[in-house]
Amino acid sequence: MSTHSPSPYVDLSRAEWSALRDRTPLPLSAAEVERLRGLGDVIDLDEVRDVYLPLSRLLNLYVGATHGLRHAVNTFLGGPGETAGPQAGTPFVIGLAGSVAVGKSTVARLLQALLARWPEHPRVELVTTDGFLLPNAELEARGLMSRKGFPESYDRRALTRFVADVKSGKGEVTAPVYSHLTYDIVPGERLKVQRPDILIVEGLNVLQPALPGRDGRTRVALADFFDFSVYVDARIEDVARWYMERFRKLRETAFQNPLSYFRRYAGVPEAEAMAYGERNWRTINEPNLRQNIAPTRGRATLIIRKGPDHKVQRLSLRKL
Repeated sequence: MSTHSPSPYVDLSRAEWSALRDRTPLPLSAAEVERLRGLGDVIDLDEVRDVYLPLSRLLNLYVGATHGLRHAVNTFLGGPGETAGPQAGTPFVIGLAGSVAVGKSTVARLLQALLARWPEHPRVELVTTDGFLLPNAELEARGLMSRKGFPESYDRRALTRFVADVKSGKGEVTAPVYSHLTYDIVPGERLKVQRPDILIVEGLNVLQPALPGRDGRTRVALADFFDFSVYVDARIEDVARWYMERFRKLRETAFQNPLSYFRRYAGVPEAEAMAYGERNWRTINEPNLRQNIAPTRGRATLIIRKGPDHKVQRLSLRKL
């Protein structure tokens, strides 16, 4: 465990973190991990056992502590306990942030699968903020297609309202659905979320602070509704390389689909297609990472740091 200069985080090596799983059994098979793994990610059972199993144990402890605190507040307010009264039980919300191509979607799916195996909270829902991107037609009308993924390309009010409704205990809340194949919102399709035990919200900019409104007043931020947050981190040069590797694999697979928005890049020479991918990284994804995503890293409860091989090397847990 690091003993360097004062920090709001406890810094741990992968080996130190792995030891904290405390005999927690691994509930996933190699086949399940393979199914949950994203394109280009190299996660395996060892990584799940060393990194994500201890994290699921920590989150289980956080959920239990939250229930205990809720019980205490209800007692203070004169209610009967944790599941009724002024502070009736509401979902535990986890925010998960990081760059495109860093592997955060795989982390989100793994956490959903692992957390749902704990008997205390079997209903775990996962929502990505992609569903709250403005439709392509709206982005075109606003001149924002070249800034897709930047904070201004989302319906931030609808996203915040969605998480606020879930957190308040509303019986059913719906979210738009995004298709990575068509690169757009799916018209008329909605994802239903019905009072989960845990909600995971995964996206590029979920840890951003609130922006002042037109009247100058600071608004509520999405992260204000999180009980725990994770930032998946890596050096920018490594993320750039992973992005291009993933783009090459997508060109050989998903882009071949006639319905794919990027179908045209499956038919052109590889050099031309890769030049487009490199330009996309340099003009959209890298600036978004540097300007908007990376600056939110210090707002996370836990930072997961990956090395050049996509393997987790260190973790930093915020002190209480």
